[in-house]
Amino acid sequence: MISRLIDLMPRCTGQNILRSLRSATRRSPTYRFAVRFSIGLVLILVLPLVFDGHPVAAAESGNQFQLSKSSIIQLLETVGLFMGGIIFCVILDRWFSQRSAQSSNTPLAEQARRLKQLKIGYPEGMTNLEVLQTQGLLETRLRPYGLIVTWTSFLSASSLIEALSNGTIDFCGGGGTASIFSQAADHVFVRVAKEKYTAPKGQAILVPEDSPIQTLADLKGKKIAFDKGSSAHYILVRSLAKVGLDFSDIEPVYLTQPEALPQFCRGEIDAWVIWVPYTATLARSAYPGRSIADLESIFGDKASVEVPTYYYAIPELVRDYPDLLKVILEEVNEAGTWAKKQELEAVQRLTKHHEIDPSILEILQKHSGERAIIPIDDQSLDALQHQANIFRDLNLIPERVNVKDGTYSLQTKQNWTY
Repeated sequence: MISRLIDLMPRCTGQNILRSLRSATRRSPTYRFAVRFSIGLVLILVLPLVFDGHPVAAAESGNQFQLSKSSIIQLLETVGLFMGGIIFCVILDRWFSQRSAQSSNTPLAEQARRLKQLKIGYPEGMTNLEVLQTQGLLETRLRPYGLIVTWTSFLSASSLIEALSNGTIDFCGGGGTASIFSQAADHVFVRVAKEKYTAPKGQAILVPEDSPIQTLADLKGKKIAFDKGSSAHYILVRSLAKVGLDFSDIEPVYLTQPEALPQFCRGEIDAWVIWVPYTATLARSAYPGRSIADLESIFGDKASVEVPTYYYAIPELVRDYPDLLKVILEEVNEAGTWAKKQELEAVQRLTKHHEIDPSILEILQKHSGERAIIPIDDQSLDALQHQANIFRDLNLIPERVNVKDGTYSLQTKQNWTY
């Protein structure tokens, strides 16, 4: 009889009932009991009408009233279905209650309720965070907990870390060099992760198209623009050292990238140390100039170690909201993985038309299936310490800093996978 009932019900009916029950379990106990009682009552009244057969076969003998054997069986089945329905509703109620309690009482849920708003900063051209914002990955993940995510763009990594220090934002990403200058300035922040790979063409030294400058050695005595305290600063120092020049051999012009662009176009500066999106990518096709050096020619296969991109957080996020920080890093990694796949597909299309170096495709294919971000380790901090020592030796920072100081760098084996 039960199988006949199932066959008679439309497929969507079961789904609607479950949806109604799920909604009911979120309400008061009185409401839930009323729903269960109503379901049982409907079963008693409707089921005898559904099954063809005679509900009652009565035979009167004097004052006695007798039920036929088939009627007794049907009655027992109806009562059984009623009791089964009640039991099923009770079990379903407890299951949904436990599930709701578990999701609302997790450390992540509790931390999200306490924080209420997560403020993220990012520099223009930082792909992982831009994808994370446009795709809404973090908002989707945290929406069930009622946490609001806000985004603010900044001109440079140094301004981002300063914003962390004064409480304007809670989390950001940017070049590793900026964190050295910020640490030397006693800004408050924690390095929490780094990108696994740095694009080999992601930063470069540009000169005007008609410039007589052909090599790094030709930069002696020239006016060179770059963002002070940024990775461009370190790239310039290392580039000069590569050809035996000192920092004092050039005339530095401290400009942010938006400020430097018009001056470079007007020929007011001789060279410009730049990063994405102004380097040799599709986005740079409208910008003037030619490259005389890039990360690959300066650092070789050590570019990802020498010129890293880090992710930073306020100490409170690390200390008081560890589960929330883990979710943020997981979604940054997801955004980075998605971005690498999109970049690979774009390069594959260009390669078919011979518009791009096949070696770039080979590199992207290698990286596309790997993690976007990784934990901070000794190797990356050793390289960052080397940067810090160079800047101190040049008297560009007031004192020697220790980048492995636990106050500033979080070293963990967590891979942020789920």
